[in-house]
Amino acid sequence: MARHHLLPLLLLLLLPLLASAAATGDEAHLSAVIGDTGLAFAKDVLIGEAVRSLTPLRLPGAEKAFHVPFLGGIRAAVSNITLFHLDVGDDSVVGLGDSALVVVVSGITANISMAWSYSYYSWYFPVEISDSGTASILVQGMEVGTTMEIKNYNGSLALNATQCGCSVKDLVISLDGGASWFYQGFINAFEDHIRAAVEKVIPENIIGSTSKLDSLLQGLPRSVSLDNVTALNMTFVNDPQYGNSSIEFDISGLFTSTVAKTSNLQKHPQLSLSCGGASNMLLLSLDEDVFNSALEAYFKAGSMHWVVDKVPDQSLLNTAGWKFIIPRLYWNYPNDDMVLNISMTSSPLMRITSEKIGATINADMIIDVLHGTETVPVACISVVVSASGVVEASGDKVYGTVGLDDFSLSLKWSKIGNFHMSLIQGVIRVFLNTVCMPYLNSHLGNGYILPVVHDFTLKDVHVVTSTEQLMLCSDITFANASRLAALPVL
Repeated sequence: MARHHLLPLLLLLLLPLLASAAATGDEAHLSAVIGDTGLAFAKDVLIGEAVRSLTPLRLPGAEKAFHVPFLGGIRAAVSNITLFHLDVGDDSVVGLGDSALVVVVSGITANISMAWSYSYYSWYFPVEISDSGTASILVQGMEVGTTMEIKNYNGSLALNATQCGCSVKDLVISLDGGASWFYQGFINAFEDHIRAAVEKVIPENIIGSTSKLDSLLQGLPRSVSLDNVTALNMTFVNDPQYGNSSIEFDISGLFTSTVAKTSNLQKHPQLSLSCGGASNMLLLSLDEDVFNSALEAYFKAGSMHWVVDKVPDQSLLNTAGWKFIIPRLYWNYPNDDMVLNISMTSSPLMRITSEKIGATINADMIIDVLHGTETVPVACISVVVSASGVVEASGDKVYGTVGLDDFSLSLKWSKIGNFHMSLIQGVIRVFLNTVCMPYLNSHLGNGYILPVVHDFTLKDVHVVTSTEQLMLCSDITFANASRLAALPVL
């Protein structure tokens, strides 16, 4: 249909479909809010990953020696102590402090296996008596609590487990093998050791896992190249803001150009974060400056250029079709084909309201005549287009539609004499309504899957717009297909 740079042309309407965020400068232009249902989801995911990382878990062994008067010495030992199963249940809560996240899991049961050995020696009996076997341990009423701080560290998120504790209510040790019934009392003497080992090793491993998650967060890219023109600088601004039942993360939120400097757009003073009364796990709020910064980056890179050489009514691109509109064009170049060379003269400006997303586009349209082997520019028309569209969501896809609101024309220069814009206004309106808008809508109507972290899926996404903001509200599902520390970010 046309020779063109597709991405810049569609950017006006594709940008609201991105669920990614970018940044430059020190002001926040994008906010991500995790609500109470989102925190509960994150808690369940983290607990599930913690259980997988803690099982199996090796605990230190121990040995005890007893001396019985007139009889001799007794040595008992436990080894190969392994916690191989954890049952968390549903008794868990997540709470928010002034600057920390608190997770408490109660009513945990665990299963532990171990080996035991026993030996008896005496001066009266020259032969040592020994026995060994295995044992199973049921841990009941275990409670684990951890306090985690999330801070902004040089534009990245840093996670630190400031406190982590574990308490065990009951242990039931059952021996197997040998004359286990005879040695039960000796083995019970290791109950305090096993309890202390569980209460020490589990917090240590949770803190170690938190360090891995911290490395994952700090390893998230701060800048992601969208193409050879624009890049996303994923820099966080300030520390997370803790509410009564939500956490807000602020990101500077502007696209940057890899080839030209963009303006330092200023964020409006207040962000009104709301999903229209719905309770969702995740809310992404994008300031309109995010979109305008991307448009500016593409404009300054010289990418907003479109050459149209094919249209549904091909007579529009032949001078014969203009015979009665601009007679001199036909007289000078009879029956010659034409192309429309369209370039933006300034960065398009997007405006977001509660009703729609609007844009104003300023462009020059040069009429080129293909005369023999030459391409002859014959006139340049300035076009100002006002368009608006809406963004809708279905499942994990978002869709867009756009329509023409109004346009104006003015003649910048001409080699075929002056002609009134009213003469060609009808033709240009047909071109915009039958070529430009349907072409954009054919792409926007296919839908775009929102990019998320691998193994996570956005569910029931819906779009809310307000003054200068576009918000994506969503729930999240997790496939549990891999460990959290190994999740790649797309």
